[in-house]
Amino acid sequence: MTMRLAAAELVESREILPGQWLQAYHAPTIASGSRAGQFVHVRTGDFSGMVLRRPFSVNTADLATGVITIHFRVIGRGTEWFTRLRAGDEIDLLGPLGRPFEVDPRSRHLLLVAGGLGMAGVRMLADEAIRDGRQVTLLFGAASSREVYPSSLLPDEIEYVVATDDGSLGHHGFVTDLVPEYEAWADQAFACGPSAMLAALARQAEGRRGRLGVASLGRKRGGGRGDPAGSPAARRKAFLQVSMEQNMGCAVGACLGCVVMSTSGVPQRVCREGPVFAAEELVWEGAWS
Repeated sequence: MTMRLAAAELVESREILPGQWLQAYHAPTIASGSRAGQFVHVRTGDFSGMVLRRPFSVNTADLATGVITIHFRVIGRGTEWFTRLRAGDEIDLLGPLGRPFEVDPRSRHLLLVAGGLGMAGVRMLADEAIRDGRQVTLLFGAASSREVYPSSLLPDEIEYVVATDDGSLGHHGFVTDLVPEYEAWADQAFACGPSAMLAALARQAEGRRGRLGVASLGRKRGGGRGDPAGSPAARRKAFLQVSMEQNMGCAVGACLGCVVMSTSGVPQRVCREGPVFAAEELVWEGAWS
């Protein structure tokens, strides 16, 4: 996996939800090397007080056209600067960064769970899964119908199920309420969203084998030494993988500003060891409010 510094030209920019933008950039070297779950670190062009790059998940990547998309919410001067860009403007991208999602080759049914802007973290995985002939169900949670990701921006082949906190569209309640209906169908689950949502999903996943009486993917005959925690092989065998949304400073592992704690007691940098982890690798109880 090679990290590159590249100039990217803006192709299209549009506000798809209130305060949320989808932008497409021509960046062939980034598009060709990106996998679902990875991100890019972007430098703004106005340096008046905005010295840090901004991390954005690679929302989609089209190898044929060399175009990648990013999906973001305006939360300050840095992200607001991006909304003022026009087609033809160039930005500076560093990427792809981070560890991607790991899909077991035997998995046929993938359950994707996204909360709010967490859609950006799993969106590319839907494309990869469909390309590889897998079936995908995407569960999406938002506060209200005004914040529901447009179905027109998703592949036709997926099943898209929505939950809203206020009941204005789809299921009335949290997106995690929907998971039990699909946990027997799914071979693996992949999620991105608020920490509270991910913690709830991790608790659900812990009890799944007991409820369903199923074995873990990849169990070897006669036992044998297991794969090291955090390795691609170990993550491929996990039922639930999560993409963390920690704030990042350097995004290359030097500043330690995005650390989460592992069950082994070793701090994990979201930008380097993540942003994707097997849920069972991380400490959830009491880790985040």
